[in-house]
Parts: sequence; structure tokens; C-alpha cells
Amino acid sequence: MDLFDLNNNEYDAKPLADKMRPNTLDEFIGQKHIVAEGSLLRRAIKLDRLGSCIFWGPPGCGKTTLAHIVASTTHGDFVKLNAVQSGVADVKKAAEKAKNALKMFGKRTYLLLDECHRFSKTQSDSLLPAIEQGTLILIGSTTENPYASMTPAILSRCRVFEFKRLSEEEISAALRGALTSRKGLYAYKAQADEEAVRHIARMSAGDLRAAYNALELAVLTTPPDASGGIRVTLADAEQSIQRKALSYNEDAYYDFLSAFCKSLRGSDADAALYYAFRLIEGGCDPLAVFRRLIVHASEDVGMADPNALVVASSALTAYEKIGAPEGLIPLSEAIVYVCEAEKSDSVILAMEGARKAAREVRDDDIPPYLKDNTFGDGQSKAQSGKYLYPHDFGGWVEQQYLPDSLRGEKWYIPKGKGFERTVFEIRRRKGKKS
Repeated sequence: MDLFDLNNNEYDAKPLADKMRPNTLDEFIGQKHIVAEGSLLRRAIKLDRLGSCIFWGPPGCGKTTLAHIVASTTHGDFVKLNAVQSGVADVKKAAEKAKNALKMFGKRTYLLLDECHRFSKTQSDSLLPAIEQGTLILIGSTTENPYASMTPAILSRCRVFEFKRLSEEEISAALRGALTSRKGLYAYKAQADEEAVRHIARMSAGDLRAAYNALELAVLTTPPDASGGIRVTLADAEQSIQRKALSYNEDAYYDFLSAFCKSLRGSDADAALYYAFRLIEGGCDPLAVFRRLIVHASEDVGMADPNALVVASSALTAYEKIGAPEGLIPLSEAIVYVCEAEKSDSVILAMEGARKAAREVRDDDIPPYLKDNTFGDGQSKAQSGKYLYPHDFGGWVEQQYLPDSLRGEKWYIPKGKGFERTVFEIRRRKGKKS
């Protein structure tokens, strides 16, 4: 980077996130679980042996950046497409170009496919032959769960790498680096108060692109002082990211959150509402309150009133659709519902018991009549005849489902509260032991 670059109009037009995009694995920020020294992905990139893969994770966590690093560190050709803007013709053109490059020059071609979850079945099918023949290597990036949003044919030929949101510390370090980097904001002689950096990092919720955008906006809109320097304060940071700083320290934040959770469990709607809005009015993202509310709808209410989870989840959907302040009304309704509902921790106890057994017993000796015998041999199919089809017996019949080593174990035990009274009665009529 030189002074000519700094004064170049095309370069200046680029957002800070693009200017600060790392070019090597050593510069890459976050995702240590997949790019740490010695990791499979890092070895594959360095050896230029990366196969087709999907980078899956939330926005601003480095998916596209890592794809660009692959492009700059390997010796293959690269084609970049967007699944929304590209059609079958574009895919076929890329595949034909890849085939020629491999045949004539022995070079592999990488297809960088943004928003790959938006690829239709027709588009995916047109890509399959090139992937199967090894003439084209797919690197897809998506914010959607590929196991649910992509065609099985493509997914089965790719390794999925899950990206995580960046931590507040990682984003803070990146912002400080952008202030002093010659390819970043160095030319503006900008400084930022530590509380301003931390606020942007916290409010960006793990999205480095959003954090860079907020810092750049704060720098560009803050007038320089007499010496020509720019100082970004907490107030500037609040305006640039459009969220106020928390009006309490980190310890108080967790205290309020704990008090909210315990008020839900204790069926005190007034206290739960107070702590929820103390958090929100203090600058906490309402989604943090929603997350705890939904968890407690299962953890503390559970089967005593299964509708609690429905109400809490519906309130979240309503908030995401309409936003604040109107969206805080269904949040309040859900808080009151969860508080006033009958309480039972039988679900969490059942979960913990089953998880403990799954970790410690790990018995794979499934009763033969429960196994999938679609492709089994004659003997296993004969054994499957022992299976008693419940609907032939009015909906339920006594039958062993757990492996022998866990026979008779009971993890879910209804407590006879709310809807669990109904569960208890249904079990009693069936002759089941609770």
C-alpha cells in the first residue's frame, strides 16, 4: 500500500471491510477451530489439495474472506458466481472452462459460489458432473444450514465447515488494527476511545463487517480537531452503530439476566417484566432476552404447559417481523405466559438423564426388531417380525425399545402438574409405569 493507493478514488470508494480483507491465513481473524496450525483445512489449503467444501456461518465471520485466501494461495484458476444472479448457462460455461484448463494446462479450477443455498436443483444438477469428474472444485458460502437448504447430491460431495460468530475480543483487536493500518484508516489520523471500540465490538454481535462499517462511519463523520486528528468517542460509536451503550457494567448485566431467569422460574411476572425491560432500556439486544425466555419455556415449564414454548417462539417471530417498539408487546405477553404457566422441570431432568446414559453407556445393541432392515439379510428380516406395530393394538403395546443394558430406565417422569396430569392419566390408562 503506498500514498498513490491511498489517494486512488477507486480504492477510497471501497468499504473498510474490503480494504482490511486479509490476504493470508496468518492474517485471518477468528475461526481457530478450523484454521489453526495443523488443522485439516489449513493443511489442505497450504498443500493445494482442498476439495469441494461449504463454508457455513453467520454474516461477517470470514466465509468469503477465507475463500479469497484460498484463491490467492493455491495455483488453480478461479471463477466467482453468485447463486442468485447466475443461471445454468453460467454454471455450464464455468464447467467447460475448468475442463479446458485441466486438459490443456493441468490446472484445477475453483468455483467460489456465494449464497450457495439459493442454488436451485436444476443449477445444482448442472454442476454435479464437473464436481464428480474433479474438473471443478466448489467452495460455497452460505448463512443458511446447508443440511436443510441444499440438495443432498451437492452436499454429499462437499465437506461442510461451520464458522462461528467472532468474539468481542477478536473484533476489538481488528478495529484497533484498522485504525493504524495503512490500508485502513491510517490516513485519517484517527483514534478511538477504548470504550467506543468495545461498544462497537459488543453491538456488532460477532459480525466483523458490521463493526468495520460502524467504525468507518464514525471516523468519516467526526470532524477533525485543531491538529487535524480525529477522535471517536463512545457517543460517536453509539450513533454510528445505532445502539446505546449499556447503562450498567458487565457484572450488572449478568446479574439482571440472572434475576430475569429466576423470576421466570419463580412465576413472578412483574419482576420478570421489570428485569427484561431494565436490560432492554439499558441497551441490551432484546434477542438476548428472547433466547433466555425460550429456553425457560422448556426448562422450567416444559410438559406442564407445552404451549409456553409455542407462545415464546411465536413472540420471537413477531418481533423479527415487526421490530421494536411494537414487537416488545408480544415479548411481554410471552413473559407473562411463561411466568403464570404451571412449572415442571421433568423435561430437563429427562434430557440430562438420557445424555448421561448416551455418554457413559453408549450401547449400540439395538433390539433387532427396531433396526432398519430395508437392506438387511433374511435373518435380520425374520427377526424384525418380532416388532409389534402399536396401531394394531389401539395405539400402544408393551414392548422393549431401549437396549438390554438400559432396560427399565426411566428419565422422563411426569410430575402431575398442568398438562402433565393429562400425560400421567394417559400413561395410567395404558398401564405404563411412570
